[in-house]
Amino acid sequence: MKSILVTGGAGYIGSHACKELANAGLRPVVFDDFSGGHREFVKWGPLVEGKLQDEELLRKTMRDHRIEGVMHFASSIVVSESVANPRKYYENNVAGSLALLGAVKDSGISRFVFSSTAAVYGIPTQLPIDEDHPKNPINPYGVTKLLMENALQDYSRAYGWKSVALRYFNASGSDPEGELWEDHEPETHLIPNAVRALKDPGYSLKIFGKDYPTSDGTCIRDYIHVRDLARAHVAALSKLDQLDSFQAFNLGIGKGFSVLEVIRAVEERFQKQVKVEFAPRREGDPAVLLADSKRARSILGWEPEYTTIASIVSTLL
Repeated sequence: MKSILVTGGAGYIGSHACKELANAGLRPVVFDDFSGGHREFVKWGPLVEGKLQDEELLRKTMRDHRIEGVMHFASSIVVSESVANPRKYYENNVAGSLALLGAVKDSGISRFVFSSTAAVYGIPTQLPIDEDHPKNPINPYGVTKLLMENALQDYSRAYGWKSVALRYFNASGSDPEGELWEDHEPETHLIPNAVRALKDPGYSLKIFGKDYPTSDGTCIRDYIHVRDLARAHVAALSKLDQLDSFQAFNLGIGKGFSVLEVIRAVEERFQKQVKVEFAPRREGDPAVLLADSKRARSILGWEPEYTTIASIVSTLL
């Protein structure tokens, strides 16, 4: 059984990827420091607890487990925090990732799948956004992800690697079998906060802006189910040997749902009203973000299964 190192494999998307790897007959080896992940999410392979900056431990892990490929999810991900505390994001997302790339190079591994983000594009100049859209990130989170895409491209060209960066839009939903779910601290994603607002009497969901040029005045986003994201990572891994040294793919469903549409879907799912309050727009929030994912569909053979907001929220616990 081939072993794949999954950094951040105890986190939201990483743990779902581990399950899909196991379903594909592969052995996920989780490397995580539990700064954001959960021990109960490590179910499909061995665990090594450590920080990305520990290159010696990374090399030992790759050697001991005979790692044949890497999926890299471990990073700090909260946009607002990246603005307030950029040091954390450069240390974790750049310095930590460079340590990982160094250990990969030293270990003779040449297959790498990188968890990237649509935040590398910044404010869209065209819709839907394809992979050739200009990259102008507007926050440190997006900047650090783009820096690592560039580094990975350089490493791949120089060392003969096969690598992929997967730029996803709004990750959402939960494992349909109920073995995994979304659990961040703090939670910044719309859907779990909407669920909290209908379950927690003392909490109201804050909607930022109601005067956007959209059908109901709220922002429209492209929501992609976490299982579809995980399946895309496994598809990318299986196709690496057929690709150029480095390639980037968008992951989205190509359809958008407004904040209010998402809230209504959550209310339908739980048959209960979500308490909301409106707040001013946040700086840098575009009215609409939509992915063009034709490249992933045609080259990776990937097709999202969950293509409506109702189907996405139907998997919530």
